[in-house]
Amino acid sequence: MTSGRRRAELFVDEERDGRLAGPTTGDERRMLVEVLAAQRTTLELKCAGLEAELALRSVEPSTLSLLGLVRHLADVERRWFRRVLAGQEAPPLFGSDENPDQDFDGAVPDPAVVAAAWEAWRAEVAFADRLVAEAPDLDIEGDDGWRGTVSLRWVLLHMVEEYARHNGHADLLRERIDGAIGV
Repeated sequence: MTSGRRRAELFVDEERDGRLAGPTTGDERRMLVEVLAAQRTTLELKCAGLEAELALRSVEPSTLSLLGLVRHLADVERRWFRRVLAGQEAPPLFGSDENPDQDFDGAVPDPAVVAAAWEAWRAEVAFADRLVAEAPDLDIEGDDGWRGTVSLRWVLLHMVEEYARHNGHADLLRERIDGAIGV
């Protein structure tokens, strides 16, 4: 008799998965940064081993795809860290006022599109990580047309929320693609 696999098990072997090794007490910045890093790693893990399949819209009738999530989250990172907190002129990479859903709609199974999405996402994550590391504290502020004045603390919390929400989508998308499950 074989035992079943619990959905709540880790997506990869515990020895290779450091997502749950972060602090559970202590410095607020370190905890926020570690939880956000774990959420980002979860997105990468949910996409691991896939290429063209990343563009599959596997939970009909939704147009969400794993590749669309990568593109969307690259633009979300860009918006909050570059535009709002750093005050840079940084238009969205994948969406526009004319086509706000291009991050998802343009997620097609082309190797160049996949590579560009990962390159953009990694560049935006690296920028965000540098900004957070160099910020004197979590109270630095930026102005956003949607939320008004926001602090780095709020942006970090919002980014954890954003990734957690979309990682739930990624769970369903990945399971429909190849049956892979896990936290």
